[in-house]
Amino acid sequence: MTDIDTVAALIKSGRINRVVVLVGAGISTTAGIPDFRSPNTGIYERLKPLNLPYPEAIFHINYFQHTPEPFYAIARARHPRTLKPTITHAFLALLAKKNLLYFLFTQNIDGLEHDAGVPEDKILNAHGSWQTQRCWKCETPYPDDLMKQAIAKGVVPYCQVPDCGGAVKPDVVFFGESLPAEFDQQQKKVPEADLMLVMGTSLKVAPCSVLPRQVHLGVPRVLINRETAGDFGKRPEDVCILKNCDEGVHELADVLGWADEMGQLWRDAVARKEEVQEDWGEEESLDELIDKYAKKVKNSRNISDGHKRMLEEHLGQKFAGILAPGK
Repeated sequence: MTDIDTVAALIKSGRINRVVVLVGAGISTTAGIPDFRSPNTGIYERLKPLNLPYPEAIFHINYFQHTPEPFYAIARARHPRTLKPTITHAFLALLAKKNLLYFLFTQNIDGLEHDAGVPEDKILNAHGSWQTQRCWKCETPYPDDLMKQAIAKGVVPYCQVPDCGGAVKPDVVFFGESLPAEFDQQQKKVPEADLMLVMGTSLKVAPCSVLPRQVHLGVPRVLINRETAGDFGKRPEDVCILKNCDEGVHELADVLGWADEMGQLWRDAVARKEEVQEDWGEEESLDELIDKYAKKVKNSRNISDGHKRMLEEHLGQKFAGILAPGK
């Protein structure tokens, strides 16, 4: 495989100037947002007290339509509110500042790439964002202040339109929903890249998971992740930095001679976020929020079984069986 020094030399020589980036939850873990699939610490593992029919159900639109409570049990822990950008987010902003960032696909909904200084026209929030919300049923927008109150209290906000009664959902893409129409257009930039950088993602959720494969053979691909993902390592031009994202970014920035500039961008981004911090009341951990909801449910097994039957009706018996626990 290619090594990090070779890639850095290509960047410093000016031979690389169109960097396409794909990022996932791993770039935000040091900001305080847990990822999804890490053993013991990931969200899916910690959702067990809610007794869901399968872990991803909490983010499936069919499940949300009937039982939105589990989503709002963890919404406060996942909401970006006063979270600050990480050094990895600052590295992305530095790529943009140096006119090297061709495009950024983010699977995250926290908006921290923007907070770090990445221009909006360089970002596609493939899974939506927390910035706005609306009723899932009639699609009527819902006021920001009421959404904030609901998340702070861990309760479900409902549509204000008379006789509607639909649960309000942030404008994030759930399983079972389509990605933004812009995705099809922007993914055409991937084959135009002269470097693909992938950070903090398991590459297990389509269609973002296929983006690295669209890079032309011979073009360097750099993975910064705690473990290998996708088909990384199968091409001779691949570089795999198997560390957490902040550590990997520090290593790359050191080789490039960018460490001081990256650090300053990060400090500036954190200072900006601190200026607009809001009071969300007493802080609660993700485990506390999950436990609070689980205690409200007298018989969570019946709820899970009921929604498993709902899934069987909506998705078909075979598909629901595939998604059942232990599969």
